[in-house]
Amino acid sequence: MDTIMFFHSTNIILHVIAGTIALLFGILALTSKKGANTHTKSGKWFLGLLVIVIFTALLGVFVFKRNTFLLVITLLSAYQGFSGYRTLQFKDNKPRLLDISMAIITLLSAFYFMYYIKSIGFFWTPVIIYSTLGALFTVISYDFIRYLIPTTKYGKLWFYEHIYKMIGAFTALLSAFIGTVFASYQPYSQILPSAFGVLLQIGFLTYYYKNKNLIKPEISGIREKLVSNTA
Repeated sequence: MDTIMFFHSTNIILHVIAGTIALLFGILALTSKKGANTHTKSGKWFLGLLVIVIFTALLGVFVFKRNTFLLVITLLSAYQGFSGYRTLQFKDNKPRLLDISMAIITLLSAFYFMYYIKSIGFFWTPVIIYSTLGALFTVISYDFIRYLIPTTKYGKLWFYEHIYKMIGAFTALLSAFIGTVFASYQPYSQILPSAFGVLLQIGFLTYYYKNKNLIKPEISGIREKLVSNTA
């Protein structure tokens, strides 16, 4: 029993440290110039640390049987982070097996949670759970619908998708952090970070939509970095 508690405590510490540092890199990525070296590196660090956060969260749910709601918030953050990176990597809406598989696996995992939700009870406020699931279903639904958009009309939508999804991944992580630290203030400690994330998404999308001339040089910078990294 002591050994189990030791590994559980270690897992929690690693989860918290990785999540905290990931948030800091996420802030740096948000506030730095898109396509610049700082933005690219901080974005990679954010995604790398997000993987650790996701892994430790899944250990907490399935191995140590703690806070099953982490499965939902983890699914949302993980999927948006994955899809946001893939969008940047390929910059098109061509269907790919890995993307479709991840979307289906995430959907099935969410349905699994919904099926057992009554038996496990609500650890967090139900409105937060359902709104999180709704956000996840919305993103995945769009990812399937975008395959129907003609390539000629898809254009630079990938750029806006990347912004939306990466901010979404950051917000999901922020909501989990604040909601856990300030658990006694729920549901507001969950709702406010989510609302803040929506405002960020609207703000960034509106800014770049009105300043489309800023997208072209940033795309070139990102493309050059991706090519050099894969060379």
